[in-house]
Amino acid sequence: MDHLTSLRDAEPTPFWLDDPDRPQATSALTGGTTCDLLVVGGGYTGLWTALVAKERDPSLDVVLIEADEAGGAASGRNGGFCESSLTHGLDNGLSRWPDEIGVLERLGRENLQAIEDAVERHAIDCAWERTGSIVVATEPYQVEGLRHEAEAAARHGGKPVLLDTDAVRAEIDSPTFLGGLWNKDDVAMVNPARLAWGLKRACLSLGVRVFEYTPALSLDERGAVMTTRTPYGRITARRVALATNAYPSLLRRHRPYTVPVYDYALMTEPLSERQLASVGWRGRQGFADSANQFHYVRLSADNRILWGGYDAVYHYRGRVRAEHDQRHATFATLARHFFKTFPQLAGLRFTHAWGGAIDTSTRFCVFFDTSHHGKVAYAAGYTGLGVGATRFGAEVMLDLLAGERTERTALDLVRRKPLPFPPEPVRSIGIGLTKWSLARADLDEGRRNLWLRSLDRFGLGFDS
Repeated sequence: MDHLTSLRDAEPTPFWLDDPDRPQATSALTGGTTCDLLVVGGGYTGLWTALVAKERDPSLDVVLIEADEAGGAASGRNGGFCESSLTHGLDNGLSRWPDEIGVLERLGRENLQAIEDAVERHAIDCAWERTGSIVVATEPYQVEGLRHEAEAAARHGGKPVLLDTDAVRAEIDSPTFLGGLWNKDDVAMVNPARLAWGLKRACLSLGVRVFEYTPALSLDERGAVMTTRTPYGRITARRVALATNAYPSLLRRHRPYTVPVYDYALMTEPLSERQLASVGWRGRQGFADSANQFHYVRLSADNRILWGGYDAVYHYRGRVRAEHDQRHATFATLARHFFKTFPQLAGLRFTHAWGGAIDTSTRFCVFFDTSHHGKVAYAAGYTGLGVGATRFGAEVMLDLLAGERTERTALDLVRRKPLPFPPEPVRSIGIGLTKWSLARADLDEGRRNLWLRSLDRFGLGFDS
């Protein structure tokens, strides 16, 4: 029961948001206003959209509204893996867009570099570390899978480093690790909340008008413009970018394409020099294991270990509620898995335990569309890989709103939407069966049963 003792003093709040440097919220909108571009949502998608719009055209009048505080939802709660992949990994991209995967991989790498450039240009203090990440094998059958993954990555411009048992344990020492695949170039570690706050500050410095605690209550077309009602005011805009992600969209037709899935994480107290030496980890890479129910793990700037993932929890009818942010059974499971992976850290305590909703689509990555005669655009469905891909999503939305045909908007990934999730109760039954099947596959050397093979055949899935 030592793993339960480790949770005794864990604060029920996201570690990244529990920061004395958290910026003060801006005032809510009161009264009416007009603008060229209204951005609805103050997470990464919305912040990048507002920032890139002003960098493209400084004369543009941009308003951003957020129902809570900027970065307060998924953008401030995630693990801080900023990846180049726009397709939730190469395998998913190859299975869905084999003819354009080369372009998608290149655009993803260019996008990651653009994020790094923006962090430097706007002096965003977000503990950016271009460490790469390691996918680790913890079961013998997974080792061969890493070899195939390395070969595919090398064919498409990646520079993967395949690690045997000794090599992976020389990087990060766990008795459960049997091999690894180190992607050195295409992943950065970041403090996610500080990235969001830095983007907000950059937006303000360029003249974006940001109104927090200002939810959008309606979206209506009025001739050549769109109007959005808020609790204390109204906004008239020439163009609107919707960036609400896991929260119910203002467009009803958009809602069946995503479901909110709850993901959970723990953060330890800072490791002592002796404890850190027992693990090694001199390269400070993030890592994830190869199972369907996977963990994602990384070091913070002050040498804490973030340990998240495994459970992906969907609530009936897709309800997003604050009480879902805490799930004690999941925290206990995560703590047990942590000490199995790092037995040398017995006695370490967790200081924070939290969860949050992820916008999941059936194809595991972002999709796009427009409405109201091209005056409204939206991007959603990042499925847990939005730290990096949201900037690309912002670029696509701005291209779509400008009516421009670009290399981005010509992509099949952009032009076609995923299959929607079915209505309830079929949705909950299907998600439950999928989760059960994925857990069974993890216990059966990765073998996918008839249900999972059928989903693969129709391009459907469920993930976090």
